[in-house]
Amino acid sequence: MWIDTHCHLNAGEFDADLAAVASDARRSGVDRIVIPGVERANFATVRTLAHRTHRGRRVRARHPSALHAARDRRRSARAARRDEESLDDPRFVGIGEIGLDYFVPTLDDARQQFFYNEQLKLARTFGLLVICHVRKSQDKMLKGLRVHDIHCGIAHAFNGSFQQAEAFQGMWLGFSGNLTFERARQIRRLAAGLPLEAIVLQTDAPDIVPSWR
Repeated sequence: MWIDTHCHLNAGEFDADLAAVASDARRSGVDRIVIPGVERANFATVRTLAHRTHRGRRVRARHPSALHAARDRRRSARAARRDEESLDDPRFVGIGEIGLDYFVPTLDDARQQFFYNEQLKLARTFGLLVICHVRKSQDKMLKGLRVHDIHCGIAHAFNGSFQQAEAFQGMWLGFSGNLTFERARQIRRLAAGLPLEAIVLQTDAPDIVPSWR
């Protein structure tokens, strides 16, 4: 059984043939798809898709690039109710994708750090796995995981060193379509040098396409 641990089925690129995409995945042996909700505006859509898709699962969080509309003041009662609804949902499996992105120069570091740490606290409190967005931020991400004692989750689209990969102990690593590019020699060497049980399958569709697309 294959599990796509990261697929944005709610993306507009799939609107025209969503049912066909899901059924093709099943025929190819992908028995489960995890759909991330990355901002409040798509939480409800992702929840619906997770329930409509065969053995679909979902995670939800504030992505580093979607913090412009997020409020860091005291959470509302409505937000608290949404969290309770997620915890009661058997298709909800974790917090994600969260993290730090230093590849995009316009993202505010302090704001990213605040939401990253707050969401790690949620994961720790409720015993949930995390899906981490790691972009030029491996060391700072690791610091947050250590501080909040998080040992279960996925480092998504990983592109660090072998030493950094080892430091994500207890976490699985995903490489997405980057692994298929011949020029991505560091990632390919890293994936080849890791034990198979340390790696998860993830397409990140439609964002990180394989080389043949």
